[in-house]
This record gives sequence, structure tokens and C-alpha cells, in this order.
Amino acid sequence: MDKNNIPKELFKPIERKEDTSEKISRPSRSFGQDARRTLLKNIPAMLSLFVLLAIVVFSIIGPGMNEYGYDDQDLSRAKMPPRVPGLENISWLGFDGTLTEKIEGTDVEDATEKAIMRFGNKPDFTDIEVVEQGNGTKGSAEVKATFHAYDAKGMDDTYFWLGTDGLGRDQWTRIWRGTRISLIIGIVAALIDLIIGVTYGGISGYFGGRVDSFMQRIIEILVGIPNLVVIFLMLIVLDPGITSIILALTITGWTGMARIVRGEVMKLKNQEFVLAAQTLGTPNRKIIAGHLLPNMTGIIIINTMFTVPGAIFFEAFLSFIGLGILPPEASLGSLIDLGFDSLRIYPYLLLYPAILISIIMIAFNILGDGLRDAFDPKMHK
Repeated sequence: MDKNNIPKELFKPIERKEDTSEKISRPSRSFGQDARRTLLKNIPAMLSLFVLLAIVVFSIIGPGMNEYGYDDQDLSRAKMPPRVPGLENISWLGFDGTLTEKIEGTDVEDATEKAIMRFGNKPDFTDIEVVEQGNGTKGSAEVKATFHAYDAKGMDDTYFWLGTDGLGRDQWTRIWRGTRISLIIGIVAALIDLIIGVTYGGISGYFGGRVDSFMQRIIEILVGIPNLVVIFLMLIVLDPGITSIILALTITGWTGMARIVRGEVMKLKNQEFVLAAQTLGTPNRKIIAGHLLPNMTGIIIINTMFTVPGAIFFEAFLSFIGLGILPPEASLGSLIDLGFDSLRIYPYLLLYPAILISIIMIAFNILGDGLRDAFDPKMHK
């Protein structure tokens, strides 16, 4: 077709309007909306959030889901293996109410005798399976012994979902009770970081000069004192327990947050919006609370999320070495300590609290990484 002979009816003039000439094609989003959108797209972080919420809910309702108290002792039911209704017929899940161990001997008869003695000399309730056949004094034999603990004690209609410890206390109740204690310590540590660390770091960084120099020398002194030394000093005045751990965290746990906040404030206080507020005569406390803190929200939230698992691990370590939560009170660290002594015969006493504290630590770290990506403007698309 000749371009000079194109009919004019094919063309339509465009009406130009001033109110639509610079119309934005999509609605603008605030920084918070962008952060929420990025976090919701992060599948591992959202899964970790749901896992943590489920753990928090179970730490609240878990101890009341059966009739056993966390400190109810009964030696007649001591060290009963896990048994769950509906799962007791599936042996490989480990909830069938049996104890299994491989035992060696000079021959099959010797190994069988050792196995029966190991489980309370009750041969009628001990199944023996030969794993390796020996040849008398020149060799060795190995048998697999399976002890039916509930049948041996006449507890056919009794179920302990995660077993019992050496004093007959229900592990399900104690594990969720211990999780509650560990989470309380972690949340208290986060609150200490927010209240003391943010306030101290904000004042030090904003005023600078001699104020900053004096406040930073105090932090350096506190950082130079190991946490275990602080715990030992607390034990001189207080008994081991949650109070001494919280006091130790109050004395030294907030220094890291204070240093981070100080650095951010020193970077922001020379920005134009802060100088404009100072020129208009805005009080210092309003500048810190209204201008500086909102611009540090991301880094404060991220560091707070990493503070919680650190405090939980700190409590677990102290309880494991006998300086933290003491029986009959329970925490994940104290439960791991009690289970470690019976690891070979009763592995469930160590396995379940160790798995739970590992899940909590991993979930908090994954969620912290997700929040870091969400509050990083460079990650937004």
C-alpha cells in the first residue's frame, strides 16, 4: 500500500489532558508495604514464622493437655518410653512403648542374659533377636533386645506421649513447660535489648563528644567481663535459676545492640532532616524518638530477632552445666542435661528436647534472615 494514499479515517487524534499526562501506572508503596511484600514472598521465613507461632501456642497449652503435672513424681512409672495412641503399632516411629538396645556377649546365651538383666530381669516381656552369631570363647555374639515396658508394668491403657524421666515425670508436660521458660528468657533478653540497648546507644551516638566517650568506656568495661563471671557473681547473691540468668543478661546482654544503634545514630544525625528539625528548635528527645528511631527500625528488629535464639542457647548452656534452671523446674537445657546421662538406654530423654531447641534456633535464624532481606531496600523489586 502506498503510504501517500492511506485513508485519513484510519487515524484517530489523541486527546491530551493535563491531569492525565503524568499519571502513575501503578500505585506507590511505602517502605513498610515493600518490606511486608518481600517478607511474604520469602517462603522459608514464613514457614519459620508459622513454626515459631505453633511452638509458642504449644508452650502455653501443652502442659495442660494431659492430667500430669510437670513435677508429679511416681517411681512406678519411671523411664517409660514414648507411647502414642494410634501410633503404637508402627514400631519404626518410636512411639510403640518399647525400649530397644543391641547388646554384645561372648555367645548368644551370654548376650541374652545381659539383655534380660539390662531390662529388669523380665524375660516374658523381652524379645530377643540374634544379630550376630558368635563361636564360643573365640568370638562374640550380638542380640537385639526389645523390652515391652508398658506390658511389664501392667499399663496397657496408659500413654505417655514422650515418655517419662527417671522420677516418673511426664516428658510431654516438662518439655513444653521448659520451652515456655526458655522462650520467656529469650523474650526478656529481647526486651532488655530494646529498652536499655536502644536507649543507651541512641543517647551516646546523638550527643557524641564527652558524653559518648564516657558512655562507651562503660560499655568496654562491661564487654570485658565474661558472662560466666557475671553468673558466678549472681550465684553468690542468688540461687541458680531464672532470676540470676535475667540479671546476667540485664548487666551485659544489651551492649551489642547499644553499639549498633550508636553507629546508626552517628550516621543519621548529620542528615538534612535532622538538621532541619534542630533548626526549628525540636527537642532532642523528639528528634531521637520521632526522626532517628523510625529510620533504624529495620536494623533494630533484625538484631532483636537474632538476640532471642542467642539468649535461649545461653540459658540452655548454663542449665546444662548446672548453673541455670534447677529441678524440679524445667527448661530445654536442663532436660537435655538429664537426658544426656541416660543417652544409651533411654535416648528419647535427650532426643526430643534437643530436636525442639534446634528447631527454635534454626527458625529464629531463618526468620531473622528473612527480615534482614525485607528491610533492605536493595532487595526490593
